[in-house]
Amino acid sequence: MDKWTFGVTMLVVGMGGTLLILGIMSVIIALLKKIFPYKKEAEGKA
Repeated sequence: MDKWTFGVTMLVVGMGGTLLILGIMSVIIALLKKIFPYKKEAEGKA
């Protein structure tokens, strides 16, 4: 494997891994939002 092939392979694996992890994290965040919905605090409390 020459340097260019190795470099392109590492680029594809690195970018693909990054996008995969971001997708997994967004799914986890969406699940956590469903489990723990946001509740607005009462404005009258001091």
